[in-house]
Amino acid sequence: MEEILISEYDYPLTDERIAKYPLAERDHSKLLVYRDGKVSEDVFYRVGDYIAKGSLLVYNNTRVIPARLVFHKDSGARIEIFCLEPLAPRDYQLALSGTTGCTWKCMIGNLKKWKSGVLSNGILHAERLSTTGNTHEVRFSWEDATMSFAQLLDAQGELPIPPYLNRPTEESDKTTYQTVYSKIKGSVAAPTAGLHFTEKVLDDLRQRGIQTTELTLHVGAGTFQPVKTEDANKHTMHTEIIAVPRKAIEDVLANLGHVVAVGTTSMRTLESLYFIGATRELSVPQFAPYEHDYTISTEEALRNILAYLDETKQDTLHAETQIMIRPGYRFHVVDQLITNFHQPKSTLLLLVSAFVGGDWKTIYDYAMSHNFRFLSYGDSSILTRK
Repeated sequence: MEEILISEYDYPLTDERIAKYPLAERDHSKLLVYRDGKVSEDVFYRVGDYIAKGSLLVYNNTRVIPARLVFHKDSGARIEIFCLEPLAPRDYQLALSGTTGCTWKCMIGNLKKWKSGVLSNGILHAERLSTTGNTHEVRFSWEDATMSFAQLLDAQGELPIPPYLNRPTEESDKTTYQTVYSKIKGSVAAPTAGLHFTEKVLDDLRQRGIQTTELTLHVGAGTFQPVKTEDANKHTMHTEIIAVPRKAIEDVLANLGHVVAVGTTSMRTLESLYFIGATRELSVPQFAPYEHDYTISTEEALRNILAYLDETKQDTLHAETQIMIRPGYRFHVVDQLITNFHQPKSTLLLLVSAFVGGDWKTIYDYAMSHNFRFLSYGDSSILTRK
């Protein structure tokens, strides 16, 4: 596999370029437009001007949970537990709706002060079961069977805004760090491309004859994981759980050639569908796109998934993906991408580069020289595949 030097995907992102807060009106952010190698700019509420009538807009309906919990030992030591993903039960909805207990993969702050024993805040109890690398298996339990884990998180947890904002979570983040269409709880980070949408923008798109459909990918903390290897191919991608309703698959099938992904999470989910349908496996390995020459058409792959749902009498495809979209990737589903501006040397920047045929520097140079705001609360772009 040809080496991809991550040092070639770097740019000078200074702290003042990072948007620490969103704009007062989320759809008034700047919009960079990239098409046919040319760059221009507009305002996000006019994004419909750059999407063809009859296109399908696909967005991620995941909702960020207050996944950061704080406990204090008798000594006064502060222990922070950051819930990453459920382990038992593995299903997000089952874990969040449980009323007796659940086990999660977590990161732990001030771990050296929690060598053993059960932490308790009087209502919720936490027991560390095992450690793998820098993550830990933590069992949560509570006595009040009228409370679900989701309700306990809502009452006691803190919304985990990105670490690069370098500030504590504020009350306003509870609203501004959620998309207007978020509804399925499970993410520990927002699918931030969707933060620019308002009901007014969505209504405008529908009036223009642009359809919308939704899917779910719960965003994990791995989205912030930097690439630490010089060869990006040696970076290990995090596994993400996806749920795609039959309707979304049918909508995509009916609109091939005109599919617009809102964000990299929707992009990874949609592109993963091709490999799930091609291999008939419910898990997409990191390098699946590069290790086999797939000849099956996108239409046939999607029809295979629909046949699987028929055979198993399911209305939603549940699967996992570790897909790595980087230069050299051949796109099968997505034609346009709406996305924010990503961190240097990140897998998301590799994805953007792959989508625009390596022309990412043109886009980022323009954004830097025209005072665009970067990262989660920053400005947006709409990119047409090159």
